[in-house]
Amino acid sequence: MPQPKASEMRKLKQEELDQKLSDYRKELVRLKTLAKRGTLGKESGKVKAIRRVIAMLETVKKEKVKKG
Repeated sequence: MPQPKASEMRKLKQEELDQKLSDYRKELVRLKTLAKRGTLGKESGKVKAIRRVIAMLETVKKEKVKKG
């Protein structure tokens, strides 16, 4: 998954934002499972990137709620 920009995420509707957040969380769970098994390999750098994307999506989501 390519890393989205915050400006692109701010343009999305709440439902789309929730869907992307769900998708990234599922991917993070998948990567953490692979890491526990020891089969993560070349995808090890993706964990940090996905955690950052999730944090960015949460921030955008809170901004939208605060604006009303």
